[in-house]
Amino acid sequence: MADEGTIELDAGLPQDCEIFSTEAGENQGSSSGERWFFTGAVGVLPSPDPYVPEEPVEFLITPYSHHTYPVEPLGGGMAGMVTASSVTVQLPCTAVTSYGEPVKALWARASLMDPGPAFTENGQMTSHDRNVLAETAVITANNFAEHLGCDDRLPEPPRNIPALKEGPTAATRADGTCGWYRESGFTHQEDLPDQVLESRTDDKVWDEECALVFSKARASDVWQSQVDHGKDADSVEQPSRPGEWWVAYHTYSGEAAKNVNLPTDYDGLPFVAEQGKAGRSDKAAWWASSVCDGKPQVHTMSVAYGYNKLMPPALEKMFHAYVTDVVERRGCTDAKFPSHSTFRAD
Repeated sequence: MADEGTIELDAGLPQDCEIFSTEAGENQGSSSGERWFFTGAVGVLPSPDPYVPEEPVEFLITPYSHHTYPVEPLGGGMAGMVTASSVTVQLPCTAVTSYGEPVKALWARASLMDPGPAFTENGQMTSHDRNVLAETAVITANNFAEHLGCDDRLPEPPRNIPALKEGPTAATRADGTCGWYRESGFTHQEDLPDQVLESRTDDKVWDEECALVFSKARASDVWQSQVDHGKDADSVEQPSRPGEWWVAYHTYSGEAAKNVNLPTDYDGLPFVAEQGKAGRSDKAAWWASSVCDGKPQVHTMSVAYGYNKLMPPALEKMFHAYVTDVVERRGCTDAKFPSHSTFRAD
């Protein structure tokens, strides 16, 4: 093993350090004989980097494989998130950095860089690796908290962290962060998405996601129906791959909710989703807001390019149903919704 870089906690944040592995490089056939293997990183909140929901031109399904692995909560009563290659945890902290910046929370991440087939099981990290990354992230966060003089510490992470749930899955079986979509009866409408990318619900997650996606067959049927009813085929290009059309939802909580920028057509000019308000950006992206246990929440909905030109009336009802589900589940109040006039086709 060899490392590159050292985290200097008294310097600017965030920071990271990297470890390279000769053994991993040999197993992967690396031309250099070594491979970027592990990264540890730390940072504080508030952060100058905003949270930005998906751009309307993005793809939410992994290209070519047609499968993806939505981020899952770590669980164990702590704020943590597990991806296909990393574990990130957050810890409340009221402090001031050595260079005078106020701190409201801190985070730590441990990640394997593209584990590859030689180090995975069924395309994912092994259970052992997930456990090790979670333990490393928690230890790092607690050490960081001690350095900053924070009062709180994270407990030991849960053991036997389950593998991520592969997606997309049928919307009629949604039971996690997209469960509201099935329960509200939207799955029966033929012009709406027939698949979901979802995770388990967890009120401690600072960025909780639900994505509704179209299979290629459902999207083609919707497109053809529009053409048959007089829609100009040139104005909405026929989808050519699964997941090209989608509707994505996020709920940002706490410090994250204070720095959410919606996608915009104006380069260099962020569109801020203000707390306590609601509305829409110049692109097909909306936000609502609420308050939960005194902490701000910002809820967003963004729509894929192409589908945003169709704008079925149900999208407004869907956004209301999504926000209502989160607000009731998290015990939030003071929900603000965008006006009806903002739900217009582009």
